[in-house]
Amino acid sequence: MTAYNTSDAIRRVNRRILPFVMLLYLVAYIDRSNISVAALGMNAELQLTERMYGIAAGLFFATYIVFEIPSNIALTRFGARRWIARIMVTWGIIAAGMALVTSAYQLYGMRLLLGAAEAGFTPGIIYYLARWYPSRDRAHAMSFFYIGAALASVIGLPLSGLLLNAHGVLGVSGWRWVFLIEGVPAILLGFLVLRFLPDRPADARWLTPEQQSGLEQAIQSEQAAVVSHKTAWVAAFADMHIWLLAVFWLLQAFGTIGLTLFMPLIVKDLSGSNNLIVSLLSAVPFVAACIFMFLNGRHSDATGERALHLGLPLVASGVAIIAAVFSGDIYVRYALLVLSVGLNWAVIPIFWAVTTEYVSGVAAAVSIALINALANVAGLALPPVIGSIRQATGNYNIALGLVAAALVIGGILGIALARRARSNLPLPILGKQF
Repeated sequence: MTAYNTSDAIRRVNRRILPFVMLLYLVAYIDRSNISVAALGMNAELQLTERMYGIAAGLFFATYIVFEIPSNIALTRFGARRWIARIMVTWGIIAAGMALVTSAYQLYGMRLLLGAAEAGFTPGIIYYLARWYPSRDRAHAMSFFYIGAALASVIGLPLSGLLLNAHGVLGVSGWRWVFLIEGVPAILLGFLVLRFLPDRPADARWLTPEQQSGLEQAIQSEQAAVVSHKTAWVAAFADMHIWLLAVFWLLQAFGTIGLTLFMPLIVKDLSGSNNLIVSLLSAVPFVAACIFMFLNGRHSDATGERALHLGLPLVASGVAIIAAVFSGDIYVRYALLVLSVGLNWAVIPIFWAVTTEYVSGVAAAVSIALINALANVAGLALPPVIGSIRQATGNYNIALGLVAAALVIGGILGIALARRARSNLPLPILGKQF
């Protein structure tokens, strides 16, 4: 297949697959993170302390971690279309059901169920996109996928703020409307997945036969030999490079998880504004995230350079947080937080491009899930820590310093990892050691 025809096939995939996948992730991320806005009303009604809120936010990741790898293996067995549809319907039902909680322990239980329901969605989509895009186009595609997550905050935070203002409608608290209304789209989209999401290029009727075979061949030429599920598991756990990629993703998650789940509360402390203004201000950093991901992913694909595109933005993100902590001007502090979020998210498409260049096939499904599962340890442990620090000190300064340190260390590690991954290509299966 010629380069021209491959490019034409990719353009069709961009039009048909990427917008729908972005929409799925947008809805998923809203349901995962809308607790951050709901907390502005929910904490008082359920009598939650900052630490209790942190526990509730973090418990989502406990079951997410436990079920993530098995979920991704199930995706390879049952097919992406069916498994992703199953994930979406179950998480939508549970997300909407969070509107019914009346105590902290009920909230804890629902967050655990939500994590179990959504487990495997993100790594599953990453694995799915790797079956549609050759490596040279992957960072650009990943950037659009994660723009869906950033847009979830851009759209979801103000939407949640508006729903908070529906407090008292039909005798229902505003935060309950947040969970109820924002959970329904996932259920509806789950059924649409079965109709509109082909498992692979060969199943896409909107591609010509030449484009189907050519795109399959282009991707398969980069793929490793197919290995058994058992071999993939053993190889993934034995590969030091996979573990170091997971450590990088864990450190990066200090920013994406820590700041995302606490951004409205941080902005509330900083501005003292009403809930709607706080939700609007909290959305601005994620506009920057959309822009930075697109530009960084596009430039990395255009130049073929990964290491600096992966490491430098993360280091700069940590430095921006440190500068924000020491700034005495609230406007400068807010601007630096906006910059930090944008830079932090900018590395996401590069990271998954590097990772999916390093592994492929069933091995990729296992490795992606393993990497994402370890990173979600930050989601489990960090929110209670941040909440406890805020409760003990009365501010978020120490917690932000902790996040900044993780990002700087992660950025330095990322530069080394990206260079190493590229020097090791191609790999037949996992297991190649440093």
